[in-house]
Amino acid sequence: MGLCENIRGWRWQGSAGAFRATLGVLMLGLSVAQSVPPQTVCPAAAAPHSLTQPHYQDTANSTVGFMSALVQSFLNTVQPNPFPKDLILRIVKELEQQQLDQEIHKEALVYQVGFLVCAAIGVLYIVLMPIVGFFLACCRCCGNCGGKMYQKQTPSIHCRRRTLYWTAFVTTVIILAGNICMFKSNEAIKGSVDQSKVELDKTIDNISSFLTAVPQQIDHVVHESYRTIQEVTRNLDAIGPQLGAEIKERFRRTLDPALLSVRLLDQETVNTSLQLSKLNTSLTQLQSTTDRLQANVTAVKNRINQTLSNPNCAGCNMLQPELQKLTLDTSITIPSLNEFQSAVDEVNKADLKSKIKEVEGYFDSIPQTVTNETKDVVQSSKQQLGDIKTQISQVTNDIPLSALTNVSDTLGQLQREINKITPEAERVEHIRWAVCLALCLVVLLVVVCNLMGLVLGPVGLAPKADPTKRSCTADCGGTFLMMGAGFSFLFSWLFMIVVLLLFLLGGNIYTLLCRPWSNGELLKFIDTPGLIPGLEIGPSLGLKSNINISDIYRDCEANQPLWTTLRLYELVNLDDVLNVSKYTEEIRERFENTDITLSTITLLSPEVKNQLKSFSDTTANFDSTAVTQQINNVSSINLNTTADKLDELATLQKNADTKNELQKEAMNLRLIQADIETTFIPQLENVNLTIQSLVASAEKINGTVGEVLSNVGAAQDFLNTNTTQIVKTESRKFLDCQLGYFTVYADWANLTITQQVGRCGPVAGAVDSAEIILCSHIVESLNAFWFSLGWCMIFFIPSIIFSIKLAKYYRRMKYSDVYDSSDHLVMNHIPRAQMKYP
Repeated sequence: MGLCENIRGWRWQGSAGAFRATLGVLMLGLSVAQSVPPQTVCPAAAAPHSLTQPHYQDTANSTVGFMSALVQSFLNTVQPNPFPKDLILRIVKELEQQQLDQEIHKEALVYQVGFLVCAAIGVLYIVLMPIVGFFLACCRCCGNCGGKMYQKQTPSIHCRRRTLYWTAFVTTVIILAGNICMFKSNEAIKGSVDQSKVELDKTIDNISSFLTAVPQQIDHVVHESYRTIQEVTRNLDAIGPQLGAEIKERFRRTLDPALLSVRLLDQETVNTSLQLSKLNTSLTQLQSTTDRLQANVTAVKNRINQTLSNPNCAGCNMLQPELQKLTLDTSITIPSLNEFQSAVDEVNKADLKSKIKEVEGYFDSIPQTVTNETKDVVQSSKQQLGDIKTQISQVTNDIPLSALTNVSDTLGQLQREINKITPEAERVEHIRWAVCLALCLVVLLVVVCNLMGLVLGPVGLAPKADPTKRSCTADCGGTFLMMGAGFSFLFSWLFMIVVLLLFLLGGNIYTLLCRPWSNGELLKFIDTPGLIPGLEIGPSLGLKSNINISDIYRDCEANQPLWTTLRLYELVNLDDVLNVSKYTEEIRERFENTDITLSTITLLSPEVKNQLKSFSDTTANFDSTAVTQQINNVSSINLNTTADKLDELATLQKNADTKNELQKEAMNLRLIQADIETTFIPQLENVNLTIQSLVASAEKINGTVGEVLSNVGAAQDFLNTNTTQIVKTESRKFLDCQLGYFTVYADWANLTITQQVGRCGPVAGAVDSAEIILCSHIVESLNAFWFSLGWCMIFFIPSIIFSIKLAKYYRRMKYSDVYDSSDHLVMNHIPRAQMKYP
């Protein structure tokens, strides 16, 4: 019995533990499911595609020429006056009237006094140099001005020769330096002109890319509004799945615990029904075994009774009381089992699974209900979205993009003109380069002559030699020096004409164009009203105020957008264009006036609730104490005790037959006991375990029913009181989400148009590139060339003087003059010519 009780207890604890573990897992899953936030009905609006800025080519960088500082310093000295804005305006005005006031002439001459002084010096050089050269040549031909091939020998002759040599050498080196600068500046001009075509093409391409990108960027902003409208339209078309799913989610937070408890109760009811079926089967089987064993025990009892009644049986009367106990006539009865079975059957008839499916079907029908109830408002909202699309598209008409098209056409025409004149410009530039190279070579010829004279003269000179006997090498040196002086006289005045013309051209371009361009005065001058007819950017764009070129350049230099640069806010009320509130308010009002009515549902009818209460009461009254006592009574039967007493009685018998009969019946009892232990007892234990499982199920069902009634009641109250409010709240959230897309777009579009569209850095870059090409490259190289050439021409004067004087120390004289160290000058006697008379 103890073993049977241990087995029963272990199985009960195992079943209860498994049930508690299962229930714990289910509740944990429910809590986790409730803790996970539901998928929001309003996902974050997709970020609009960022505005792509066009890729621009790198243009020329501003570089400082090798002589820029020196030339600019000279020009600033020549023209220290500021940019003559007022003077130019007066001249332009007088030219329009086709008359010039003498006062303006005087003022212009005063302003250009520095250039006039330099021009006067140049003219004086041009006039005097050939005259002086001519008279010097005539004078020398007459034997004067050093033309007589005679050199007086004095004590300081060597000192004077060395002094003249080094001064001529230094002068030649200075001329050579200027000549090198001429070569370099000439190549710089050529490189600048050759590169200017490429740089102009890059600049025009950048401007064209900019002008092409602005309409594309505007279209991109408008297209993003189409994407937003399409997104909202898709959401409105899917209002059933989206809004309905959110309403379902709100309901499920309260209803899922109720449905879970109903599922648990249904499962427990099914398990209980199975256990009852198993118990009935076990009881039937147990009763069949009991009847069979009882028949066997009765047969043995009758035979033993006959043996004990035999007169030959000695002392058999003492065993009669024990024989009366020998019976198995008992049965296992459960008083409340029928009531319990009836209660379970009633719950099964209620079909809780169908109730669960009915509720879930109600939930699943919510999206379709939402779709049907909002069909009209969705259609009207789509029409409002079309009006929003039309309003936003208006921005492309309000912004004057046609002006950009006109500029693009002008740039295209300019590009074609540049390509047309490029071959001719290249040909002219090649001629200019060749002419300038010839000028450089002529100056180099003078330098070479001087250097040859400075090299050959000292090499072939013997200081103590007779001047009439100087070597050919020294004489060639002197001749080269005279050739250098002759070339200088011959070409210097012609070169000075070139210097003068280029000085007036390049110098005035620098002072009147490049310098004010660099410091911003030129753009401010262009902004002068009436200076350039038709240059009124503001009115041409339809603005209320005019826009200055300098302001545009300043903004574009900072890479500002066209919205602020061209003051498009005066032309387009962007806030009004992007303000779609008048449409969204209509959509909101229609949604507010739309009622989404969900049908009512009863989770559990009153009849089912009464059945569950009755079921709970029945399970509470289910008692297994009497059954347990019956099982214990049956289990206590032990036929081996009676068999042992029969064996003891058999040993007392003298009659062999009686003894054998008693022993035989004792053996039969032991066989029946063995059958009881191997068949009847396991069946009895099975019945006991089933009953204990039913008891445990009854206890759990009692608690589950209470939980079901509590949860279902709370869920039913929640549905009855909150359904309408939940529908309105979720509908409002859904609408706010859709309208929020427009708010996100409007903020992005406002930011993009006012801060990103048409960043005009390429415009300022084009202006800077033009300045670099014209001023930093071409004009600076041109000024460096005439400055270098003028430098050489100025130093031609001392070069001529020193070369002519130094040449006499190296050339072979016709008349000798010997200096004696005893301070006596010895003259060679030259016989006088004598006339003979006939």
